[in-house]
Amino acid sequence: MRNQSSTSKRKIITRKKLNTTAPMSSTINGRSSGNKSSAHPALMFKVYEPGHVNAEIDSQRICKDGGAFLKLLILITSVQSHFMARMSIRQTWMHYASRRDVGMAFVLGRTTNAGLNESLNQENYMYGDMIRGNFIDSYFNLTLKTLSMLEWADKYCPRVKYILKTDDDMFINVPRLLEFIDGRKEARTIYGRLARKWKPIRSQKSKSFVSQQQYGGAIYPPFTTGPAYLLTGDIVHELYVHSLRTYYFQLEDVFITGFVAKRLMIRRVHAGYFRNRRIPFNPCNIRNSISVHMIKENEQYDLWRKLMDSTVKCKSIAKYQIFKKPSTRI
Repeated sequence: MRNQSSTSKRKIITRKKLNTTAPMSSTINGRSSGNKSSAHPALMFKVYEPGHVNAEIDSQRICKDGGAFLKLLILITSVQSHFMARMSIRQTWMHYASRRDVGMAFVLGRTTNAGLNESLNQENYMYGDMIRGNFIDSYFNLTLKTLSMLEWADKYCPRVKYILKTDDDMFINVPRLLEFIDGRKEARTIYGRLARKWKPIRSQKSKSFVSQQQYGGAIYPPFTTGPAYLLTGDIVHELYVHSLRTYYFQLEDVFITGFVAKRLMIRRVHAGYFRNRRIPFNPCNIRNSISVHMIKENEQYDLWRKLMDSTVKCKSIAKYQIFKKPSTRI
């Protein structure tokens, strides 16, 4: 979910509130995968079609030996038409995927546009780094996209220690993220920018609109905002399987890290390094952040240069680390 201070507060569906959205039917194998919501609830396993188009992707290169020696897997949800966004990431912070202990890939859906589909096939043939699920790629299917990410990680990378979910308009400071991981020992945890007491948006003018029928609660459970959050590898299978047994809800961060995580008693922990918003582009700001949001393609190169500039010295900012009681369960 985007920051509530911008235009959206994400919505989530609790196990107690089973009235959630059901997508419209799509053209993919008769499954429902949609761009509008209806008043009728649909269990996720009836909405989500498992599987991926992996003919042009080298799973072993991204996650060798099931992630046995992989410290971090970064999965970047991307819009199909965002070729330049993907290229700017490949040419900057995706460079760290050359490390033996780091893997990275993009996550996309399908399209009924033959020309766009051919372009994506060619791109994936060239780079082999795009995981493509069996759902129509749209804003209203972000939950399906995240579920596709979890399914792929569960199948091809079940032994990885940590997985970062992020978007293609993010700058990720991979060295800071690896440093953050090295200082963690907790299991069954999601780290990120914690949203507490966020309210559903009831205005029908908003793309984040949630009706009373979809979710009747006054506030959402605590969740980590969607631009970037870090999962410990030991919860991926549980999140995927339990999501399939939960009613569909279009706000992926609220759904995955709020309702499903709460039901599974998975801790969500605030870590200030996850900025998940746009910040001033000075080198020390960038170096003391893990995730910066709303980054344009050309800005990726500017932030990369500032991250790599060895002539600038910065002090460590301890307050960005984590709350005083990181083990508090919410």
